[in-house]
Amino acid sequence: MKPLRNLFLALLLLSGVATWADSVVNSVHNLSVNGPGTVRAVSETDACIFCHTVHHSNGEQPLWNHSMSSVSNYVVYSSARLDSLNLTVPQPNGSSRLCLSCHDGTVALGDVGSGAIQMQNGVTTMPVGSANVGTDLSADHPISFVYDSTLAARDPQIKDPSMLTGKVRLDQMGRLQCTACHNPHDNQFGNFLVMDNTGSALCLACHQPGQWAGSSHATSSATVPSAIANVRPISSTAVQKKPAALAGVRSVSASSLAANACGNCHVSHQAQSRSHLLIAKQPEDNCLVCHSGSPAAKNVAVDFQKPSIHPITLNSESHSPVEDPINPPMRHVVCADCHNSHAATTAKAVAPNASGALANLTGVSLAGTVIKPLTKEYELCFRCHADSLDRGPATVPRQVIQTNQRLEFSTANQSYHPVLAIGKNLNHVPSLIVPWMVNSVMYCTDCHNSDDGPNAGGGGANGPHGSIYQPLLERNLNLGDFQSESAGAYALCYKCHGRSVVLSNASFPLHESHVVNDQAACTTCHDSHGVANAPHLINFNTLYVTNSPAGIVSYRSTGNMHGSCTLTCHGKEHLNAAY
Repeated sequence: MKPLRNLFLALLLLSGVATWADSVVNSVHNLSVNGPGTVRAVSETDACIFCHTVHHSNGEQPLWNHSMSSVSNYVVYSSARLDSLNLTVPQPNGSSRLCLSCHDGTVALGDVGSGAIQMQNGVTTMPVGSANVGTDLSADHPISFVYDSTLAARDPQIKDPSMLTGKVRLDQMGRLQCTACHNPHDNQFGNFLVMDNTGSALCLACHQPGQWAGSSHATSSATVPSAIANVRPISSTAVQKKPAALAGVRSVSASSLAANACGNCHVSHQAQSRSHLLIAKQPEDNCLVCHSGSPAAKNVAVDFQKPSIHPITLNSESHSPVEDPINPPMRHVVCADCHNSHAATTAKAVAPNASGALANLTGVSLAGTVIKPLTKEYELCFRCHADSLDRGPATVPRQVIQTNQRLEFSTANQSYHPVLAIGKNLNHVPSLIVPWMVNSVMYCTDCHNSDDGPNAGGGGANGPHGSIYQPLLERNLNLGDFQSESAGAYALCYKCHGRSVVLSNASFPLHESHVVNDQAACTTCHDSHGVANAPHLINFNTLYVTNSPAGIVSYRSTGNMHGSCTLTCHGKEHLNAAY
């Protein structure tokens, strides 16, 4: 058999496939008795016979010698995104069938045309491990589909195949096979990759996720954490914990997140989150493995353990990149709804503009239309908290109920907090604390944020991930009456409105009487988002404010610092009570 081996090695070297040092002889694909791997033949000395023969091949090219798998119903990769592209992955074909004749684990490694080759240590088929992909390929990168310009035109996140002028190549029928990424004769880059994959150069030969090159994940010099570098995370039951792991399945040679790139979150084979080929089964675990204090500086994971959170673990697996962004089949919120990991940066912004953390996301405009990319922070919030049919009840029972925040903040309203534009009361807001002014605009996250973030004076992460204060408030705000007034009781309001000024009655002559003496909460009279038909954010809490003897609840402004109320509050009747 030596002439056969010499012939093939000569052909390989002449074609420039590999140097002698990197040839198949010195790789684990050399299953001969002289091979360097742990799986070897008992006595066979020919390295090439396991795949090739000069005479009497089985009809498969190139001169194939190994017995083919009889499996005809592999479970192939599928996803909602491929469905949206009208792409159905076929059963493996072409050269991928040759790879699977060993790697699906159903055919003996020594089962060749010239007879059975006995393997050492009783090995027959491919041992269980990362090389044995099995017959369920639904967690592996799709193969054997036609990758053409028509597909690229439908999917802006992949390159036109005409750009594949390097090591990554399609087969003669324009199909993407295992050999697009793997060269079975050359292991110089590890895992028989066709090229160095530092910075995910191999992935980026085909994929072009928008704004990836300038994103924080593509440029981070932080060290790859051990949970990614040495093991394959599986799942976790608590988001604070790093994913449970199966040791020894996967290793990463890259030292930095930038060098490991796509490999920090994705795997090409045996992914735990199948439709997105993510390392961890639970979507949030792929983020929190880094964003729990190391290597990311801020611990976001701890915020999701607080009483009020964006519930990223609830229905998280129902997320799809092609779902209806306003009314998906199942309501959910995951990290990817608010952050595009392929585009996010650390760029700062001023209200109402979106920061780099929200780069290249889908949002909802003031008019209620879906837009991408969004440019304002509130456009992201409006995806779930505006026209969504399942946005939930009001936190406070109101005289007029409105839970569509796009409408609550509308500049057509008589009053609103200045999220979309500067407010209407430009002449008299004496309580504002510097730097706030009557012509300031604000973010949703000026109120809804982590209680431990920099905006609250803490060292945690900014963002509405979680808070100890309901509903996801940066600071405490008592919503119920009959509680003593204090700086802490209404800390959220006093963040922008000076407590001493408010209680001095400089803006309303009965503030102290109502809040201190009668122990009425700020929210008993004021609806902080906005009110369509009343000034000064007046929209009474109906737990405490009920009809007057006249059968109505009303407030009427009669000028600056003047107005009247007709209602019953805390059992006290007001009939055109003026101030």
